[in-house]
Amino acid sequence: MKNDKQLEKKLNKALVLDFLKRYGVMTLGCIIYSLGVALFLDASNLASGGVTGIAIILNYVIRMGTDGYDLNTGIIIIIINIPLFILGAVFFGKYFIISTVYATVLSSLLIWVWDLAFQNFLPITENLLLAGLVGGAMFGLGLGLIFRTGSSTGGTDIIVKILRKKFRYIRTGMISLTIDAGIVALSAIVYKDIELACYTAISIIVFTSTFDWVLYGGNSAKLIYIISSDEKSKEICDRLLKELDVGATFVDGEGAYTGDQKRIIMCAIKNFLYPRLRDIVKSIDPKAFVIVSSAKEIYGEGYKDHFDDEL
Repeated sequence: MKNDKQLEKKLNKALVLDFLKRYGVMTLGCIIYSLGVALFLDASNLASGGVTGIAIILNYVIRMGTDGYDLNTGIIIIIINIPLFILGAVFFGKYFIISTVYATVLSSLLIWVWDLAFQNFLPITENLLLAGLVGGAMFGLGLGLIFRTGSSTGGTDIIVKILRKKFRYIRTGMISLTIDAGIVALSAIVYKDIELACYTAISIIVFTSTFDWVLYGGNSAKLIYIISSDEKSKEICDRLLKELDVGATFVDGEGAYTGDQKRIIMCAIKNFLYPRLRDIVKSIDPKAFVIVSSAKEIYGEGYKDHFDDEL
């Protein structure tokens, strides 16, 4: 009985820590995302894509049609998101919709807060290229952190996640890019400014690259094949296991020309460890044949769990 209570206590503690970690990362993502939108994208009329981009365009239209009345982009984002929340609840369940409502409301309110706090300093820069680069990078970084927690900021993010479930071979950033291309075209029509639309496109490309890097960068590694003699392969493998703490698999092979028996070491290794692997191989067998390729996603110990959500 005592052991059961201790186990239950540990499980509850783990759940609380996981909850705090998820919402801590989510909150940080909301702060970065909202700053990028409020200080750089919205302030420079760069319709960054998704519901955020649509809201920026709508707020511009409202200001032009009402002699300067500003409904605020953050408020418009919340209004547009209401029907999309319902759609998200149907497809992804209670946890997703609760966390998405939290992320959406928090980020939207923060956009409003930053607008008020920095209204005398906006736009931060008159340089549209700088605004597009910094705003797009912050947008992608913030949204990527939010997605990594299994949540989103609503809007087209929900549509993207639904499409990702059906078309699993297409990366999230590429689906977003396709949707955002239509929003760039819309911004060109509304603003009647092709140059502004081009800067918007630059911000979206930066956003997509940053977003994909945050989502997938930590899961990428190098796939290495090391072909050496039996004796030296064993020595190389021993040092890899001891010094780099990486797993490896032996594959038996035979030289097609010489007929000599070869031992092939196959291993996946984090990018930052690769130079040390090269040094080990070079010090033991300078004549070893090494094949290096990129592994975009790896599942297993030390990498992604097989049961993690597909982002």
